[in-house]
Amino acid sequence: MHTIIRKCTLCGRYTLLETCPYCGSKTVEALPPKFSPEDRYGKYRRMLKKEVKKWNR
Repeated sequence: MHTIIRKCTLCGRYTLLETCPYCGSKTVEALPPKFSPEDRYGKYRRMLKKEVKKWNR
């Protein structure tokens, strides 16, 4: 399964769902971050990946 991170159009929060769990608005696919060897957010993407694996069991 391919996981796509989505962003809420109204409140700007990130989620994996088609609708925002906080405000109920539609979400759109978030653009991937630009590649950088000094990845500031890699830690958070790895944490998210672990959580997604837990949900899909």
